[in-house]
Amino acid sequence: MSEQIPEEKPKTMLGRMRERLVPEGLPSDDRGRMRLVVGNLILHLHPTKVNERTLKWTYSWGLGGLSAVLMMILGLTGAILLNNYTPAAPQAYRDILELRSNVWFGELVRNLHHWSANLLVVIAVLHLIRVFVTGAYRPPRETNWLIGVAMLLLILASNFTGYLLPWDQLAYWAITVGTSIISYVPFIGEGLTRLVLGGPEVGAKTLLNFYSLHISFIPLIIFGLMSFHFWRVRKDGGLTVPKGVDETEEVKTERVTTIPHLVRKEFIFAIGWVAAILVFSMFIPAPLEGIADPNISPNPAKAPWYFLGLQELLLHFHPLVAGIFLPTIAMLGIFLLPFFDINQTSVGVYFRSRRGRSLTLLALGLAIILTPAWVLLDEFLLDWSAWLPTWSNLLSNGLIPLAVVALPIILMDDWAKKHLRADIEERVLFIAVFLFTAFAILTVIGIFFRGPGMILYWPWAIPTVTH
Repeated sequence: MSEQIPEEKPKTMLGRMRERLVPEGLPSDDRGRMRLVVGNLILHLHPTKVNERTLKWTYSWGLGGLSAVLMMILGLTGAILLNNYTPAAPQAYRDILELRSNVWFGELVRNLHHWSANLLVVIAVLHLIRVFVTGAYRPPRETNWLIGVAMLLLILASNFTGYLLPWDQLAYWAITVGTSIISYVPFIGEGLTRLVLGGPEVGAKTLLNFYSLHISFIPLIIFGLMSFHFWRVRKDGGLTVPKGVDETEEVKTERVTTIPHLVRKEFIFAIGWVAAILVFSMFIPAPLEGIADPNISPNPAKAPWYFLGLQELLLHFHPLVAGIFLPTIAMLGIFLLPFFDINQTSVGVYFRSRRGRSLTLLALGLAIILTPAWVLLDEFLLDWSAWLPTWSNLLSNGLIPLAVVALPIILMDDWAKKHLRADIEERVLFIAVFLFTAFAILTVIGIFFRGPGMILYWPWAIPTVTH
């Protein structure tokens, strides 16, 4: 009787990928095991195959992957910095000086941490914009959009809490200005401010609070959400497929294996950026001023750069409007965006359509012209409080200026709808681009064009302050 040979089961995609990663005869070897582990990790983060079109850098720009690389750099450098830091004033400042002068590569590690954190804010915002302008937040990706927005807020919180840790003048007064906005929250503002600061003002308890949040609570949530974010990208079918403005249906293109097509590009991209950040950090030191002194306030005292757009708004509107109402409305709009802009035909198309691209350019131009014009008018001509002396400040310096600013935006939306026949997604794009560009310009004005006394001045000129 001939021996019956069992029928061989067909190999799964994962099995075939493992065979490519680990040649026959190597699994028992340490190198073979390592390659198998790395391959399994990659295939847990990515699907086994991806659409060939999504490999184009000009579609995603690698912004999501770069954010993950920066988080890894921050985690590694942060762990090293922890071993040379005491979260107590004034010892924290002395530890930074010790780190810069007496710890091997201590200043380089601090520079890497500082610049990676600042770059992460920029890259996370650009990633959010890329997802928005390609419509990649629409169902079934709305959950990942919400996770991404939450991570952006946590990244801002992480940068803000870390900003205080050097305990120098720049950090102390930036946090003092930044946290003062919290006090404008109705009913609970004062109590919330004391809770965050650990007292009535920035002090030793604030440093300990921020240190605890910065090294434990915030990074743990970010890394947890980041893992879930990558898993959701895979579960939702990978990246949205890029399309041209004339493509109304998804084009069936070849799917290629993640290894090596995607992984090779990601590896080269990551190595390039790590090298660039390392070289930048070798030559540009992280800022450090004198030790924090509550009795000497710098002029001007500014919030961290990523909040200077908000601080600029506070110069033009009542604190309740600029510090609470406008940010709340903006965040609600961003969170709810996937639930009222659900058109699937333009997903993967940059700026929705040809008309959408024209409206984007128009919004950019209008924002670049109108925003500085409004700032100059409000600085030198408009004086609502003097014109309406008997009215409450919330009305004269808050709601009325807000209505004056909002009216042109409403008229622009109505004009785009009636005269250009723009649909809702194109109008959402138009308004969002205008508002974001306006806020970016306000941030630039706050960084470069506000001098002593927060007056407008040319950065290359010496401002004069009247007392």
